[in-house]
Amino acid sequence: MDLDRAALLKLYRTMKTIRDFEERGIPETGQREKTRTDVCTTPSQRTHRARHCIAKGVDPKGMMAELFGRSTGPNKGKGGSMHIADMSKGMLGTNGIVAGSVPLAVGAALTSKLKYGNKRVAVAFFGDGGANQGVLHECMNLASVWKLPVIFCCENNGYAESTPVEYALSTSRVSDRAPGYDMPGIHVDGMDVFAVFDAAREAVARARAGEGPSLLECRTYRFYGHTVFDNPLSYRTQEEEDHWRGRDPLKLFRETVIHQGEITAEELDSIDTEIAALMEEAVKFADESPLPEPHELSETL
Repeated sequence: MDLDRAALLKLYRTMKTIRDFEERGIPETGQREKTRTDVCTTPSQRTHRARHCIAKGVDPKGMMAELFGRSTGPNKGKGGSMHIADMSKGMLGTNGIVAGSVPLAVGAALTSKLKYGNKRVAVAFFGDGGANQGVLHECMNLASVWKLPVIFCCENNGYAESTPVEYALSTSRVSDRAPGYDMPGIHVDGMDVFAVFDAAREAVARARAGEGPSLLECRTYRFYGHTVFDNPLSYRTQEEEDHWRGRDPLKLFRETVIHQGEITAEELDSIDTEIAALMEEAVKFADESPLPEPHELSETL
C-alpha cells in the first residue's frame, strides 16, 4: 500500500471516529429517558452501520442527533439508528432489512454505467447472515450480466446474531460463491485495514474499467453483542473474544505505522484526544437539539 503520511493520518482518524462514535453513541442512546417512541431512542443492531456513514463523510454531530431522534439529524430525527442517509455524501441509507440495501447499490451502479461511464462505483455492504438472502444473489447475478460498477462487500464477523457462520454457510467462505456469478471473489483479513484498502482499490479499478462487479469478503469480528441486551458469552467463549481483541484494527494500524517510522505514537495520541472531544461535542449538540414538531410527522424529507 502506497499511502502517504496525510492519507495514513486521515485513515486512522476515520477509524478512530467510527470506534468512538459506536462506543459512545450506543450507550448514550440507551441511557436516555424515552420521550418519544422507542424507535428513535432504543439502540438496535443496526446502530453499528454508523461506520459507513462516517466513512462517507456524514457529520458525526448530526448522526448523534439522529440517534437521539432530534430534528438536527440528517433525516430530521425520522431515520434513527436504522435508516441514516445523506444523499449529498453518496450515502443512500442504512436499512433495517437484512441485505435490503443491496438492490439500492445495484441501482446506483446502473445509473453510473448509463450516465457516468462507470466513473462512480457503488458498494453494497452486508454481513454473513445477509450472504444467504435471496435478494443478494439476484443482485449479484444481474450486476454480472450487465457488468455494473458495484462491489459486494461482505463483512463476515462470524455470527448472524448468535448463529455461527459455519452453521449456516454452505461453503467455507462467502467469497467462494463468486465464480457462480462470473466475478472475482476476494477473501481478505478484515482486521487489517491495509489489506482491505488494497483489495478494495483493485475492485474499484476493475469496476471503473468496465469489467463488472466483485465480491469482497472481509473476515472480521464483532467485539460486542448483536444488541446491547445480548450476552455474546452465551454462544462464544472468552478465549475467542480475547484472541480477536488482540487483533484490533486500531492496534494493528498503530503497531504497523509506528514500526515503519511513518507516524509517531504522539501524533496518533493527539488524534485520539481530538476525537474524544468531538464525541463530547456531538453528545452536547444532540442533547441541546430540539425534537421534531408533531406536524413534521407527515412531511417528507
